[in-house]
Order: sequence, then structure tokens, then C-alpha cells
Amino acid sequence: MSEFIRADGVYKSFQIDGGPVEVLKGVDLSIEKGEFIAIVGPSGAGKSTFLHLLGALDRPTAGEIFYENVSLGQMDNGQLAGFRNQTVGFIFQFHHLLPEFTALENVMMPLLVARRKRSQAREIAASLLREVGLESRLLHRPSELSGGEQQRVAIARALGAKPKIILADEPTGNLDTKTGDATFELLHWLNRERGLTFVMVTHNEKLAHRSDRIVTILDGRIVEEPSCQAPANPSISPG
Repeated sequence: MSEFIRADGVYKSFQIDGGPVEVLKGVDLSIEKGEFIAIVGPSGAGKSTFLHLLGALDRPTAGEIFYENVSLGQMDNGQLAGFRNQTVGFIFQFHHLLPEFTALENVMMPLLVARRKRSQAREIAASLLREVGLESRLLHRPSELSGGEQQRVAIARALGAKPKIILADEPTGNLDTKTGDATFELLHWLNRERGLTFVMVTHNEKLAHRSDRIVTILDGRIVEEPSCQAPANPSISPG
């Protein structure tokens, strides 16, 4: 594998009423193509802030983030938007599905925003929903789907632009244990089958230890743990 992402001396602070609060304090991290990394640490440690910086949703106060040796800091806002749309897929704890639309329409939406033809968007969305095991639920609205099924719709939506990396912020945090395990298995299957790089923030230590590598953030700094692979069962598929 080769280096895909590099964070060099990344700091992030926010202005609060009492003055600046430093959330990240010189983070250095290298991520290889195809890795599945779990970021863990206590609440407020800076995990989600770091994920947002990796996804170009925000800019560091200091330091640089590189994708394939290209600095995000050298991009203007328009270029960053293009980078996000073409390179990054996001999955969150809460699915953010549009309640009035079907599963198929929710997955189609970002494709239509990207100016795909409706027929093409429909074909791609249906294929993605089949890939995550929802071929029989295409025309169901979110209220007609279980929590795990809603998260699978969100995963399919994140895959629509053929991203190179998936950033997942507590993707199983709102699910029961069995459904959370199944969702993780799906993410791990996509990591293997598509060669996608995954960075997942989680409080679930059991799932974290099934990733390729655990990165712990404590008080805005990274403590990296050794490879911990107890891989997901390779025979498992999303069906």
C-alpha cells in the first residue's frame, strides 16, 4: 500500500466566549490506501473535529493535510467543494435521510445535484442499494425502514460519487449491538471489495479492534496503537 493521506502538525482552535480553545494540538498521521482505521478516544478529545478536517469540511488553524501529496490548504473554497464531491463519502451517526423521499430517491439526490441524468441516477442508485442488501426496499420511505436499513441507505448514498475514502462518524452509535455489528461488517466488506480507505470514529472498542489500526486521540493529540487486526469474516457479504 502507498500513502494516501498525511496530516502534518495539524492544530485546530475555536473561538469561545472566554477566548480560543485548542481542540487539536499538533496531530501527525499517515494513512495508506485501502486501510481501515478506527479513531477512538473520550468525548471532547477532538475525534470528530479531526474527521471534519480530513473531509475538508473545515480548515486547520495551523498545519497541513495532504491527499496524494496535494495540500488541501492550497485549495480555494470552490476547489475544496469539488474535492469533497469527487473524493470523500460521509457517513454519520444520524442518517440525515429526507423523510418524504424513498430510499431510491434519497440515494439519487446527490447524483442529480451532480447533474447526472435522472435515468442514469436511478440506475446507479438502484445498483448501490442492491449492493448494500436493500434491493427489496427501494421504494420504502425512511419511516418504513429499520434503523439499520436507514444506515444502509446512507452508506449507499455515500458511495454514489465513487469516493476514494469514506469518513464515518459513529456509524453504529445509534444502532443496537446486532445491527451495529452487521453495519460494520458491511463497511468492512466494502473496504475489501472496493479497496476503499475508511476512517471511522467510534466509541465501540470491540469494533475498533476489528479494524486494521486503532488511532487514539487524547486531549487533542494522537497516540497510535499497533495493528490490531481480527478481521471481519471474509465470507460475509451485505446480503
